[in-house]
Amino acid sequence: MRSFALWCHDRHRIVIAAWVALIVAAGALAAASGGAFVNNFSLPGTESQKALDLLQTRFPQASGDSDQIVFKSDGASLSDPAQRAQIAKVIASVRSLPSVASVQSPLQAPGQISRDGSIGFATLLFDKPANDLDRERTRHVVEVARSGSTATLQVNLGGQAVQAAEQSAESPGEAIGLVVAIVVLLVVLGSFAAMTIPLVVAISAIVASSALIVGLASVVDVANFAPTLAIMIGLGVGIDYALLIINRFRAERSDGADVRSATGVALDTAGRSVLFAGTTVVIALLGMLVLGVGILNAPAVAAALTVALTMLSALTLLPALLRAYGHRVKPAAAAAPGARGGVWARLSGMIRRRPWAVGAAALVLLLVVASPATSLRLGTSDAGTAPSDTTQRHAYDDLASGFGPGFNGPLLVAATLPREGGQAAARQLRATLAQQSGVANVTTPVLNGTGDTAVLSVYPSSAPQDEATKDLLTRLRDDVVPRVEQQHSGLDASIGGATATSVDVASVLSSKLPLFIGIVVGLSLILLAIVFRSLVIPLKAAVMNLLSIGASLGVVTFVFQQGHLLSLLGSTAGPIDPFVPVFLFAIVFGLSMDYEVFLVSRMHEEWEHTHDASHSVDRGLTATGKVVMAAAIIMISVFAGFMLGDNRIIQLLGLGLAAAILFDAFVIRLVLVPAVMYLLGRAAWWMPSWLGRRLPRLSVEGPSAPAPVSAPTR
Repeated sequence: MRSFALWCHDRHRIVIAAWVALIVAAGALAAASGGAFVNNFSLPGTESQKALDLLQTRFPQASGDSDQIVFKSDGASLSDPAQRAQIAKVIASVRSLPSVASVQSPLQAPGQISRDGSIGFATLLFDKPANDLDRERTRHVVEVARSGSTATLQVNLGGQAVQAAEQSAESPGEAIGLVVAIVVLLVVLGSFAAMTIPLVVAISAIVASSALIVGLASVVDVANFAPTLAIMIGLGVGIDYALLIINRFRAERSDGADVRSATGVALDTAGRSVLFAGTTVVIALLGMLVLGVGILNAPAVAAALTVALTMLSALTLLPALLRAYGHRVKPAAAAAPGARGGVWARLSGMIRRRPWAVGAAALVLLLVVASPATSLRLGTSDAGTAPSDTTQRHAYDDLASGFGPGFNGPLLVAATLPREGGQAAARQLRATLAQQSGVANVTTPVLNGTGDTAVLSVYPSSAPQDEATKDLLTRLRDDVVPRVEQQHSGLDASIGGATATSVDVASVLSSKLPLFIGIVVGLSLILLAIVFRSLVIPLKAAVMNLLSIGASLGVVTFVFQQGHLLSLLGSTAGPIDPFVPVFLFAIVFGLSMDYEVFLVSRMHEEWEHTHDASHSVDRGLTATGKVVMAAAIIMISVFAGFMLGDNRIIQLLGLGLAAAILFDAFVIRLVLVPAVMYLLGRAAWWMPSWLGRRLPRLSVEGPSAPAPVSAPTR
């Protein structure tokens, strides 16, 4: 590490040029690839995917996205001649637009006008699934339809395509996070030059990774939230890694080292922590690949790529920048003779005197914060949780008011019909489904041209996100449909649609989550055991990380599912998207391991020097408390800034990550970990001698006594 750092320092022009070349090459690749992001829930082996595959193969005209144009009269009935004329005008203008396959007017289709005549909907069928539609064309459809609104007729649109098109690509999160990071860096580092270096390190990695993600999108499906997620993680992690190294650099400078020597020592100590911590985050993110859920693979790779590049930037570009600007970075303020480290020494002393009381109080607080997670309910959010001023939310509310909540999330039944009596089998399937409790309506079966495939929609009496809708789907799949299939040989029906897909996603993730958790936790335990030569430290770290994740999920459930304070974000309570807990676990576990390494590695360094357990904890907390707090404030601000966008998934992740870092840094790392370490004493560093001899030796802290660094020969 030291030799590598000095090579980057001495050849700073080559390193900086290499990063510029990487960014330019990645940008050229992105421009040439023309990659686009999607929102594709491909779940091979599930019934919802089977239904979609059948429609795409045998009934392609029914596999395009089906949305709604919702009409609401503020006065006269929709059957009034003036209203009928305006509705016909809107439908005619939409029907001629590109990407529109057909529009079924409520004036011509039975059951598409409410009983009181005030609300009706036209079925808008696009020529492609929502994931494949051009967003600009969809936005144009929305604009044309809504332009038909009058003083007495409101026109709004709903559906997956409309929801995707209405989401803003812009978010103030990046700007807010950067502003707060600049302020905190100025306060902590004390100079403009020192502040700019971490920003350059982080932004260089983010620009390169963002361009590479666009290139990746031309090869595989990349979820539309993946770029924002990568930027969110890259900003927080990149600035944190650079801050940790610069903090050690300033400490060495205050001890009298020149820029070159301080750079070598900083990378040989703090740089090792960055390398180990970053590798742990990458492992945690790539662990999501074992889940086998296609939509998660590319975001996991994108996030891992961003973390890997931020780590590489901190280990290569940072020493090069220190060569050019390190003399402008102010050394850390020298401690006064006999000083005990100020607030952090006092905090350490307070914890040392009352470890049981302090530890118990911190643990109780974490358990209380995590308690709402016991009622966590998974489900894909729909337009019912959209901001109240969007057209999709207006359409959702109008449909629920006029026809019942189930009309916003129909179950789509796709059936292969027998050669003989196919129409009779389809009619009986409809009649049987319509008789079930919890079913509000079932549409007439529509057959394809060859008559071997039928499609019909089942409208539940409950909302798409309600638990009752999930129970109805399970009953129809497991009991009702199989009974009809037994009566008609050759009938094979599958239930799909957006609501059914949401249930299948949650089921697949829940079944594979234990394997994912086991792999991530297991690999992290092995790495920590090798690095810290202890069996107790890894187990403690795993428990602490799980407490962080529990607190994160508790806050997310409290706000987004139970609805507390949610009005501040302009959203509505609903279930938590199924893959949000998975991403939170991977990211939070990795980031929690960052702080564990930052803190415990300094304790381990002191332990190796003195073998005084109490002194090691005291010195570790005193030396790292300030930088952990500053890094946490930056990361919390970056993550919280992303809550101000209109993408619910990013809002969920932003809140979850901000809450996780808040409790992990300020409660767990700075309070609970020192308390536990004081209680454990020498036992914290225990490892059987026979195991210690067999494990490889890895050092996070670097050499205990670095040799003097001489200037390079020319």
